Amino acid sequence: GPGGATTFVLYLRVSTAQQGRSGLGLEAQQAAVDSYVARQGGLVVATFQEVESGKNSARPELAKALATCRMRRSTLLVAKLDRLARNTAFLL
Repeated sequence: GPGGATTFVLYLRVSTAQQGRSGLGLEAQQAAVDSYVARQGGLVVATFQEVESGKNSARPELAKALATCRMRRSTLLVAKLDRLARNTAFLL
């Protein structure tokens, strides 16, 4: 990456119900991701957002995110808002 910084591709998932109710879920994910990336001294080079419907299990945006990771030699960063604990968990 530029200047040797770690580069990340960000993948966000939001349910249609969640999105309709409030934008806070996504904002919380974004804020947590930003602080994590800053601590790593990294850079987010691309962001993909999946809007889930209950019926559809396809993840086209995840496929694009993975392809971008391979192409740019970046780390996939997944932000998932845990509805029970109301905290953001990271999967690297």
